Amino acid sequence: MLTLSQVSKRYGDTEVLAPMDLQVPSGETRVLIGPSGCGKSTLLRLIAGLIQPDSGSIRFEGIVLTPDNILTLRQRMGYVIQEGGLFPHLNVRDNVTVMARYLRRNLGWIEARLAELTKLVQLPTELMQRYPAELSGGQRQRVSLMRALMLDPDLLLLDEPLGALDPMIRYQLQQELKAIFARLGKSVVMVTHDIAEAVFFGQNLVLMREGHIVQTGSIKQLARSPAEPFVEAFISAQREPMAQLAESLE
Repeated sequence: MLTLSQVSKRYGDTEVLAPMDLQVPSGETRVLIGPSGCGKSTLLRLIAGLIQPDSGSIRFEGIVLTPDNILTLRQRMGYVIQEGGLFPHLNVRDNVTVMARYLRRNLGWIEARLAELTKLVQLPTELMQRYPAELSGGQRQRVSLMRALMLDPDLLLLDEPLGALDPMIRYQLQQELKAIFARLGKSVVMVTHDIAEAVFFGQNLVLMREGHIVQTGSIKQLARSPAEPFVEAFISAQREPMAQLAESLE
């Protein structure tokens, strides 16, 4: 589905991403994890074609992404940015259907697809005329996912899609998102800094630090055979707060 070969990115003298390789097989979920500023979101924006790499190539279903074809290929990608990124001046219906209307899709197809997605993400139909400011955080995330899925993309790109939600809503949406991924069989690249969330969603984790991919594999592989001390430290740092909480509740 997706192949990155020696892709890198710099801003001035700062190397944001060192040359790296990454593959995402069809129908699988790859989760990018790592501390803030490690390059996770930059990598996602490169895949979406929002910025161009300084070196290397990105192949989407065998086609190299270029400035000439990215607008066409991006129609086969669904992208959910942090906190949803809904247009505040558009209601739910118009937010979800904005690209389909821009591409002049048949009105009957748009209405059928909208009804299908509303049912998929369990969003009440009476919310269609509301604006983002009139929705809860969980509702806004559902609308963002509907918009990303509207054109039935082959690849979903999710940048901290649940990061701004309170724990109960986040837990509920995690369950629903995973069920949706399984039902649709989409290829997914997801960014999170939460290792528990990464393990819940991803068959394989991609751990990053300072613009480098440090290690790729399952959580068992990372925990049992860390490629370097940072891998063990990153996993341990996220275990300790939960262990302390459990101890305090005893």
